[in-house]
Amino acid sequence: MATILLCGVELFMRGKLDALLPGHRLITADHTEDPELVLADVSRIDAEEVADTYPDIPIVGFTNHTDTAGLRAAHAAGFDQVLAKSALAERLGEVVEELAGSPEE
Repeated sequence: MATILLCGVELFMRGKLDALLPGHRLITADHTEDPELVLADVSRIDAEEVADTYPDIPIVGFTNHTDTAGLRAAHAAGFDQVLAKSALAERLGEVVEELAGSPEE
């Protein structure tokens, strides 16, 4: 089970992520634990700030496929993966497992 820090994730998306990542622990910035992965809504955060705050932790960003500026900013900031929201259901579990390990670990 990986501890995943959510940055800029609104409540509706949080529910979707809970369903997409069963077995992982999703936390917000008010927790004191160190996350094993950061999951950020690129449209709601400053990509450089998140990358600077968590330099040694894998970061996965997501946003609408039409948010080309956000996608570029996340890539430029050094996010490990950047996904379009439309690809989350298909790819997020695989990406999290690759970067942080499977829920059974």
